[in-house]
Amino acid sequence: MGLELSLLLLLLADVNSKEMHSGNHTALSHFILVGLHHPPQLGVPLFLAFLVIYALTVSGNGLIILTILVDTRLHRPMYWFLCHLSFLDMTISSVIVPKMLAGFLLDSKVISFGGCVIQLFSFHFLGCTECFLYTLMAYDRFLAICKPLHYATIMTHNVCNFLAFGTWLGGTVHSLFQTSFIFQLSFCGPNQVDYFFCDIPAMLHLACADTTINELITFVDIGFLALTCFMLILTSYGYIVATILRIQSIDGRRNAFSTCAAHLTVVIVYYVPCTFIYLRPGSQEPLDGVVAVFYTVITPLLNPIIYTLRNKEMKTSLWRLGGRRDVQPH
Repeated sequence: MGLELSLLLLLLADVNSKEMHSGNHTALSHFILVGLHHPPQLGVPLFLAFLVIYALTVSGNGLIILTILVDTRLHRPMYWFLCHLSFLDMTISSVIVPKMLAGFLLDSKVISFGGCVIQLFSFHFLGCTECFLYTLMAYDRFLAICKPLHYATIMTHNVCNFLAFGTWLGGTVHSLFQTSFIFQLSFCGPNQVDYFFCDIPAMLHLACADTTINELITFVDIGFLALTCFMLILTSYGYIVATILRIQSIDGRRNAFSTCAAHLTVVIVYYVPCTFIYLRPGSQEPLDGVVAVFYTVITPLLNPIIYTLRNKEMKTSLWRLGGRRDVQPH
């Protein structure tokens, strides 16, 4: 499926290029990613810092996936969705960070037109899928805590697979729509992307056309979508908190809150920056780049840390994976 989508996107880029050649504009064959604004002497330190972050992100999320797949005690819906989340974090970081690392060391920060199309598509495909997945994980916790007697019959293995597949399908449809809508515009120069990757707000500033409709579509399709999912998550946790407060046992309350705290934490650190960027599609503030670094680079690193530190079952399974067979859940 990934190969077919890549070919489709490259075809889209080629069609756009031919259309610009046929008009009064000269087609762009490449873009220049300006990257993060920093003094030249900080290039190497930033390269090393982001390299460490990237290595920890890939290894941390990879370890979570391995632990869940190996430990049969974790073969439950909550951890199945966590496995998808870790894969998304690992992949979305790989779409952005390697090109950023090259930009810190190389004078040339060129990305081809087709490469820009694929990067934008991949980022929004993975990001939207993750957005839907967070909502699905909140629904799973709602069922587990608020409907415990019906949980096993509702959240079956087939249902879990169907819901997980739905998040990936939704991300694909969303990203194809956004990518095709952006790159049907003419790009005739300048070609400097004032950002560290090809994203919609940055690309709209380079288009040789009126982008008012595109900005409106971005606001509705991305910003409103993220805000809606966030509100659904908050609604689920409103019911969850109300249910937990009715638990008489202090230990029972503590365990229930512990189960949900990790997910709610990563939801907040993901949705708040995302909403800040895409509800303001015409913004060019320097702060936007800092916020974007947070949810594209830092958040994928925080997820494995938060889930391992806040989740006793994950910590126990990690110890077992490391050879500590005598470890028991607390």
